[in-house]
Amino acid sequence: MLINFFYALRAARLPVSVKEYLTLLQALKAEVIGPSVDDFYYLARATLVKDEALFDKFDRAFAAYFKGVELLTDFTQDVPLEWLRKTLELELSAEEKAAIEKMGWDELMATLKKRFEEQKERHQGGSKMIGTGGTSPFGAYGYNPQGIRIGQDRGRNRSAVKVWDQRAYKDYDDTKELGTRNIKVALRRLRRFAREGSELELDIDDTIHSTAANAGLLDIKMIPERHNKVKVLLLMDVGGTMDEHIHRVEELFSAAKSEFKHLEFYYFHNCVYDFMWKNNRRRYSEKSPTWDVIRKYNRDYKLIFVGDATMSPYEILQPGGSVEYNNEEAGAEWLQRLTHTFPSFAWINPEPQGVWQYRQSIAIVQQLMNQRMFPLTLAGLEGAMRLLSK
Repeated sequence: MLINFFYALRAARLPVSVKEYLTLLQALKAEVIGPSVDDFYYLARATLVKDEALFDKFDRAFAAYFKGVELLTDFTQDVPLEWLRKTLELELSAEEKAAIEKMGWDELMATLKKRFEEQKERHQGGSKMIGTGGTSPFGAYGYNPQGIRIGQDRGRNRSAVKVWDQRAYKDYDDTKELGTRNIKVALRRLRRFAREGSELELDIDDTIHSTAANAGLLDIKMIPERHNKVKVLLLMDVGGTMDEHIHRVEELFSAAKSEFKHLEFYYFHNCVYDFMWKNNRRRYSEKSPTWDVIRKYNRDYKLIFVGDATMSPYEILQPGGSVEYNNEEAGAEWLQRLTHTFPSFAWINPEPQGVWQYRQSIAIVQQLMNQRMFPLTLAGLEGAMRLLSK
């Protein structure tokens, strides 16, 4: 079985060698782990992957190869009560969904605290307690237009107000090979070249004229190297609903890395708050305060947001509205600070433009961006580049 796993990793373009594969087999033979798929995952990653940047590719290859294996594992240890086990997928009609009353933010948080005090055991279904598959605003795998998701692996109806899970997001792959050069062509509209720096480039025309004027004696003329002066600050939404757009955002990221010499990038989730990060696996330990980003880069940087702007309106307008932590200031405040600091800005949205009118959060972000939101299409990119070139 493992030899096929080895070939699967190689097919995923992971630089796994035979020596590393044999190290994994030796570790298994020495029984350094127990009969657990999770333990095998960490062992395989430690022995086979030598570059943290490849963890994302390894995770995807591992999940594709071992999908469903955990269901066959014979666990001899007792399993604790599963509060959040998905056993019921509730189906509601459009009328039933429309009939669920939405709670305000303060009432929602106060009611959640009360439910925790009242509830003593697992609950499934229903419309009140914290559980699974119901219409309560608290729980997982059910439906409520404005709820708090607890214990669910990902969003389903895109209506949760706060997520009580610490989720690990994946960095976008900036080495992804593009199937088309059209994105690069669109980004080149933003290029501005200038002569600067030391004289490192041969001026062929001037050398020819000077040599001819010098009776044929070679007279070499040099000019400063040609540099692309455009500076880009790229802020990218990652995780949650952005998982649906990973492929196209990776294409954009890869093209931007190759086209712009002066490119700085950071990640955020849903909306920008008081910190961002450069590495998604260390985003809690290596934070970059947004104030530091604002002070670090000059006003001549072109600010480009990339995100679907699909979230609860609370996450933009409400202090404490972040799905991950209790932010002291609303996301709208930080978006305005960034756009005031970098007057040349645009928002690129990978969501199909036809659904924008049905997302309240997109309308809010469009207003905050002074309608400078463009779809992640070739026409949209060209429009954004024309705007940023002014």
